[in-house]
Amino acid sequence: MFRIGHGYDVHAFAPDRKLILGGVEIAYEKGLSGHSDADVLVHAVCDSLLGALALGDIGKHFPDTDEAFKGADSIELLKKCVLLLDEKGYRVGNIDATVIAQKPKLSPFIDTMRLNIAKVCLVEVDSISVKATTEEGLGFTGSLQGISAHAVSLIIKK
Repeated sequence: MFRIGHGYDVHAFAPDRKLILGGVEIAYEKGLSGHSDADVLVHAVCDSLLGALALGDIGKHFPDTDEAFKGADSIELLKKCVLLLDEKGYRVGNIDATVIAQKPKLSPFIDTMRLNIAKVCLVEVDSISVKATTEEGLGFTGSLQGISAHAVSLIIKK
């Protein structure tokens, strides 16, 4: 038996913050605003895994009203989501994610992002797809207001 989940996240750019995507710190003039490290890619992945099990979203499990998650490393949050999968008798099959960002260019970091997510999800790196695209200068991300991400996960009954 398998299940599929979709996740989406978006964060605005903010000064004086690190830009972290897929667990990778990327040198850029701005970071993303958020209660945790604001890693939109990992947040979308978490939401897709939680959604596949109908367990709500990342905000339900790691609320921004809880000081325990202030500045949290999103890779650690993903580990907790993978543990929830395990407790429910599921494992990750594969994940396909897309980051939408006008800037910075993400291609030099994609392989490391994939590896970071694969390690936490206990799968081979070829089970994790991370793509990056722009919106050709249009919309929220195109006008450099922030970054968004989508993820689709397939989980498999153990």
